[in-house]
Amino acid sequence: MRWLFAPVRAVVFSAHVLLGVAIVVLIFPFVAQIRRNRINRAWSNILIELCGARVTVAGAELPTALSHDGVDPRNVGRLALANHTSWMDIFAINAVLPSRFIAKAEIGRWPLLGLLVSRAGTLYIERGRRHAVAAMNRTVSEHLQQGETIVVFAEGTTTDGSELLPFHSNLIAPAIEVGATIWPIALEYTERGERSSAPAFIGDRGLFESLGRILVARQLVVEVTVLPPVARTDLSDRHAIARAARAAIAQQLGLEADAPDRSD
Repeated sequence: MRWLFAPVRAVVFSAHVLLGVAIVVLIFPFVAQIRRNRINRAWSNILIELCGARVTVAGAELPTALSHDGVDPRNVGRLALANHTSWMDIFAINAVLPSRFIAKAEIGRWPLLGLLVSRAGTLYIERGRRHAVAAMNRTVSEHLQQGETIVVFAEGTTTDGSELLPFHSNLIAPAIEVGATIWPIALEYTERGERSSAPAFIGDRGLFESLGRILVARQLVVEVTVLPPVARTDLSDRHAIARAARAAIAQQLGLEADAPDRSD
């Protein structure tokens, strides 16, 4: 019976996205980053609910101010390394910890959602462009020094959630340079307590097909687990950081942990 309500929920979802676009265009240019993050957190929570899903939080306890704002101007920011299954990952993390994301440039070309995440402050990297990583690392360093939270989907692509690909390590460099803490974040989708591939944004599955699968999923839960920061002894080597973060996420998700990092 759930599929009968999917069209109605799709309309409400679209209206909420349009509201988000209006907010980032008309309000975000005139408010500080902390205020933007508070709005982003509330809006993302509503978006997840409109998808018929809910977010649960586990793992390391975040300071209250940080979990609400995602920015601590008194300190260097933090870099989060997360696994990647769906476009929903961005909003699930934002619902817990408002962040600035690094994403592939093609995401900015998505209808509506692309405009939304672009105006919300997503940083885009052009794959295959010479010097793209070096330029991105300079940008990430600047935002970390402003006390922001930056999230990298270190696999570089999405999976169906049943495996964890090797982690890229290049985008870890600015966190090492500025002395930022590095947190692994594990994301897992379940339906009725079992791992679900419904939200997976993989292969030939387009954005609207992915949304349709999400809207008809039953008791969909996104579990966001903030794992303890990578040990200080690992922070001098981006390759070691990538391996340590991946191992922590793999252990949390019950997935294969033995894989090299990816430097490219």
